[in-house]
Amino acid sequence: MGLAPESINVDSLGLRKLTDKTRKDDCDGDGDGDDDVTETVGCWMKWRFLGSCLTPSSSSKIDGSVSGSSTQLAEENKSSNDTSRDQPVAPVTSSSSSTDAESTPSTPNIVEELKIASQLRKFAFTELKSATRSFRPDNLLGEGGFGCVFKGWINESGPAPVKPGSGLTVAVKTMNHDGLQGHKEWLAEVNYLGDLHHPNLVKLIGYCIEGDQRLLVYEFMPRGSLENHLFRRSLPLPWSTRIKIALGAAKGLAFLHEEAERPVIYRDFKTSNILLDEDYNAKLSDFGLAKDGPEGDKTHVSTRVMGTYGYAAPEYVMTGHLTSKSDVYSFGVVLLEMLTGRRSMDKTRPIGEHNLVEWARPFLRERRRFYRLMDPRLEGQFSIRGAQKAVQLAAHCLTRDAKARPLMSEVVDILNPLPDLKDMAYSSSYFQALQAERANINQAIKNSGRVQVAFPERNGQPNPSPSTPNRPQASSPYHQNHLYRSPKPKV
Repeated sequence: MGLAPESINVDSLGLRKLTDKTRKDDCDGDGDGDDDVTETVGCWMKWRFLGSCLTPSSSSKIDGSVSGSSTQLAEENKSSNDTSRDQPVAPVTSSSSSTDAESTPSTPNIVEELKIASQLRKFAFTELKSATRSFRPDNLLGEGGFGCVFKGWINESGPAPVKPGSGLTVAVKTMNHDGLQGHKEWLAEVNYLGDLHHPNLVKLIGYCIEGDQRLLVYEFMPRGSLENHLFRRSLPLPWSTRIKIALGAAKGLAFLHEEAERPVIYRDFKTSNILLDEDYNAKLSDFGLAKDGPEGDKTHVSTRVMGTYGYAAPEYVMTGHLTSKSDVYSFGVVLLEMLTGRRSMDKTRPIGEHNLVEWARPFLRERRRFYRLMDPRLEGQFSIRGAQKAVQLAAHCLTRDAKARPLMSEVVDILNPLPDLKDMAYSSSYFQALQAERANINQAIKNSGRVQVAFPERNGQPNPSPSTPNRPQASSPYHQNHLYRSPKPKV
């Protein structure tokens, strides 16, 4: 969907981080000028070597900025040098009768399936080829499960391409030619984003459907994806910005669940699908896996299980029964990632800490232990009351009983006042003592050259574990969690 440069290593599209679900050999970056260009070229070379996505028949995938692609549970994870990336889970098919639109027709009937809003622009393939300068490598913003995303420039009021740096900057997402599933996701994005309009949803500007070409044109998101800011950039995302992003993303989900004319279940809520504009306003991207919510007296929609490993609700993975509460669970995972600075799945961490939710559960249950969860890179620059409320909210969203999870409108109400709280943790005597103790532990580890045993708790508060000091993130830029994945538009 909307691309953001920083998500990809190319600030302009935000796709650079396009770390999609199942396999992502994308370039990621910090979105810093020269560095981004370098990474983008590196990614281009990699793709070119693979016989990649710069040709119309390419099978590369795009993620992140433009539209974070999702990973199908059934798909095999092809990128496996990176231990930080999770393996996909086997697909789960519900035995109950269902309205699953996921069954693929033998031949797509575009006339019947394409319900495009009149305000969307229709582009010719040659126009988008020209707008991206023939999909040249230095315009590549990222790559994911659906295809590659390129930065382009078009006329402010029409489809005609213009000179780089002039007109309207856009992110052009191409679709891999992997069969009808890619077409179905392309179709879902056009139909949903052509009809849904909200400040916290990425804007779809237009589309191209010409022969076997399927492309989407999104607004350009200059700050890229949340994933890149949390896990790929050297400077930590400030506490106030994290809460602002969480609030914006929550408003986007609340709109889909409770305000849209037809309730929509997003189904692929994760950090790589949350794109940021210049002011760090969050917008949800990639609606390839979205589904209409249950209607009438139905309690759920039965579908083939798809999404991204580490973010999908357990009841959905087990039964294929999809509800809006599945999105609420995914929101809880992302909120926990924002609080801890850890990925939902990280195999580079010690045994017992690979799965973020399972590692965090003991600390979520005890209010006084919330300090153990907080991202050490924040160095106490967070509100104590705000962090406590956010931790409690994450626990509520992650409860195993789906019916007990809050509505997204309730989540928005809880997050609303948090940005204004000023009781910073660094000024508390307890946090200062905790930091001093952590420093001593780190020094002891450094001196001994080996990890020590964890210290016992003192006064009911946990001492930091030797396994959780300020250590650098996994070398993999996208140690992505892939559960299942949605095809992204590809060229």
